[in-house]
Amino acid sequence: MIMKRLLCLSLATALFAVSCGTAPQNTTADGRLVRAENPAAAFDPAALASFAAAAAADSIEVHSVMVLQHGQVVAEQWWGEGAPGTPHVMNSVSKSFTATAVGFALAEGLISLDDKVVSFFPERVSEEQSPNLGVMTIRNLLTMSTGQEREPSRRGSQDWIGAFMAAPVDDTPGATFRYNSMATFMLSAIVQKVSGQKVTDYLQSRLFAPLAIEGYRWDESPDGIITGGWGLYIKTEDMAKFGQLFLQDGMWNGTRVLPEGWVAQASKSWIESGPAGHEEDRAPDDEWSQGYGFQMWRCTQPGVYRADGARGQFIFVIPDRDAVIAITSNTNDMPGEIALVWKHLLPGLK
Repeated sequence: MIMKRLLCLSLATALFAVSCGTAPQNTTADGRLVRAENPAAAFDPAALASFAAAAAADSIEVHSVMVLQHGQVVAEQWWGEGAPGTPHVMNSVSKSFTATAVGFALAEGLISLDDKVVSFFPERVSEEQSPNLGVMTIRNLLTMSTGQEREPSRRGSQDWIGAFMAAPVDDTPGATFRYNSMATFMLSAIVQKVSGQKVTDYLQSRLFAPLAIEGYRWDESPDGIITGGWGLYIKTEDMAKFGQLFLQDGMWNGTRVLPEGWVAQASKSWIESGPAGHEEDRAPDDEWSQGYGFQMWRCTQPGVYRADGARGQFIFVIPDRDAVIAITSNTNDMPGEIALVWKHLLPGLK
């Protein structure tokens, strides 16, 4: 009888928690992600071993892998230069964090997607500049559709905003995708202009602190603007937290962190994409030809999207498996690395 009452009480407590929308905790008291008590029940350990062996055989230098399912870490390993407590260069994964700052600024009414870029820096506009510059918007910056055939060069310049504004805008903004890291720098500059804070400071209370992301650093331009499109250093676990936040539609430890609706906007395909620097070479099986969101790439695997950085930095968000995979690397063979994720790590999720 006592056992029956205890069972009924446990069931009632569980139903009450569900009915009240109680969410599981993503992190422990020290800010670390929750580790699964029986990780092998969710992820086949042999899958990580086969991934590592295949990467080594293909001379793909992987530094770390972390796999989450149902909000818990089910696999993690570091090699070579990788270390759990050491921030790793993110390269263009930085872009997804800058876009998130834009998402906060939009929700707070500081900017709108259709604001013209020139409206923030009218003093940088000259009479000789292309009329197309005047119609370029924040949306165009987010979707890499600025109309610039070539990414503006910052080499030797102390004024990167001026360098961007002086670059030719050959096509109508919004028409064509062309990968452009300086477009993301301009997003960082705009957030700093409207908020009065560098992107790192702006994100500290809104993103980094809620997720217990610490020890990060981010490079700056000569005039003190966060580079935005590159230059962020965070730990693998922080990458996994960011991916899990997106997987949970912006909720963290039961509390909303990202503005409602931002994940859907950022992760959808807004424009046809192509390989960075080779946008004309679109192919059905190419991972850079599946569409581009707000500084996020769609993947060949249905429903999967990713933050993506040069030399093999990835955050894969896999909704149909309720999973996230974070990887740091040092390789030129990014297509090969992604192929190994699909071949070995994805099937390892049970």
